[in-house]
Amino acid sequence: MTDTVWTLTLCLVALVALLVLRRRMPVAFWWLVGYPLVALRVITTYRATMDACGLTVPASAVRRATARLVGREAAPVPPRRSFPLPTGSGLVMRLRMAAGQAPEDFIASADRLRHAWAAHAVHIRPTKPGWLELRLIGWDVLADVRRPLRRPKDGGLLSLPLALRDDGRWHVRDFRAVPHELILGATQSGKSVYLRNLLCGLARQPVVLVGIDCKWGVELAPFAPRLSALADTPDRANELLDALLDEMEARFRLIGLNSAVGPDTVLTSDVWGLPEKVRPVPVVVVVDEVAELFLAASRDDEKRRDAMVTKLIRIAQLGRAAGIYLEVCGQRFGSELGKGATMLRAQLTGRICHRVNDESSANMALADISPEAALAATAIPAERPGVTIVGDSSGGWSRARSPHVTLDEAAAVCRATSALVPELPHLDAFRPAFAAAVEPAGTTSPVTPAPTARPVTE
Repeated sequence: MTDTVWTLTLCLVALVALLVLRRRMPVAFWWLVGYPLVALRVITTYRATMDACGLTVPASAVRRATARLVGREAAPVPPRRSFPLPTGSGLVMRLRMAAGQAPEDFIASADRLRHAWAAHAVHIRPTKPGWLELRLIGWDVLADVRRPLRRPKDGGLLSLPLALRDDGRWHVRDFRAVPHELILGATQSGKSVYLRNLLCGLARQPVVLVGIDCKWGVELAPFAPRLSALADTPDRANELLDALLDEMEARFRLIGLNSAVGPDTVLTSDVWGLPEKVRPVPVVVVVDEVAELFLAASRDDEKRRDAMVTKLIRIAQLGRAAGIYLEVCGQRFGSELGKGATMLRAQLTGRICHRVNDESSANMALADISPEAALAATAIPAERPGVTIVGDSSGGWSRARSPHVTLDEAAAVCRATSALVPELPHLDAFRPAFAAAVEPAGTTSPVTPAPTARPVTE
């Protein structure tokens, strides 16, 4: 009797431990329990599941003849598969499609495969002609996104892993591949957290960071120690855009001069083809709450607005070759904001759309990429802040979520990397006034400067 009680007690303790492990450490639970069970289920039911989902083909003539010799009927043949290999959030298999099959057949059956194998999600992606990658997700990876113990592999300068996608991979923001990006999101939707991850990543790299925040700098002022320039009013933003255009013109002149040095010079049309010793530092311009630039209460405001929008469009069209990149953020973005809004949107090929307050903003961000992506953005629940739809100009999109970074943590990173602020003479006049008062990394100051870029009375 005592042995039975002890056995039941141990089983109960083990069950409770597994439940706690599943809730607190889902990755460890998956490797210990989830993966062996799901892999066994996939292997044992693979043929029957593929047949039930209509993903099999008739047996070959040789198999049919062999089956007739032994008095059997040849069973349909499923796609050949590799062994299910574990990943950090599920498992992955390679599938060899049979003749007559197309990737669309498998993508359409992804939801049926998910239910058949009791998985959270199944993602199917073509890899090369005739081959597919089937990625099974064991649990909701977006429920609690944390910074990984091991940094995701990135591509170096101007390439940052910012958000975990629902297929278990990381969304990498590569400025050289997608130079300009539009970030939309309502209040408390997670837009600011995504921006903090972006700024923290860029702050550690040799990059010029420029901020335009027409809400008197309340959003970007905490990051001022790492900013080379900050404009906090529409008038200052207009002047700062002029300085950026002057910098862009100087860089194009540099490209032209270096391409005409001699007959052996390698010709280039952008800064990345220049020798490293003369190559200018990349510039990332963060425009927070872009709607403030479009608002106009008088004719003078309209003239200034049209001028700023024109300058932003010029930077978006020509900035990539000069190494100047745009991150445009806002709560909403629509054609009713005024002249040039749609044209500017067309240049921002990267799209990040959090929960928005109206359908028109979701359509403005994602409808030209995929109507399904716009519908998915309007379906993001308010109780899941940080969930976003990531789209690109190729028509692909996915759900993603950034690790939570507090404002204090992001500001601390910018203070610690303040010594990395590059020299850029065209922007010296726009250096935040209180950034110079911040002590170098490794020292502490008992008094924190007031987070305003310039006195409001100016």
